[in-house]
Amino acid sequence: MADGKPWFRVKRHGYGAGPPCSWEGWAVVALYIGLLLASAVLFGKAHPRLVGAFVVVMTLVVMLVARWKSDAPWQWRDGEED
Repeated sequence: MADGKPWFRVKRHGYGAGPPCSWEGWAVVALYIGLLLASAVLFGKAHPRLVGAFVVVMTLVVMLVARWKSDAPWQWRDGEED
């Protein structure tokens, strides 16, 4: 993790991060969901490809933030302690 307390905990099984473990992580997830819903409502019918591209970009941004602010490096885990 970059610095301070983690916003996300790594999964015990599988790869990546699980649910947020701090208010900052929950704020990131809430902002992500709000932006996705707003883009669908505002531009969904007129520009569906734009909304699709926005979803992809925002998902990548959230994944990068989760990786950066996780409590351990992302790697495949099978449930055993490291």
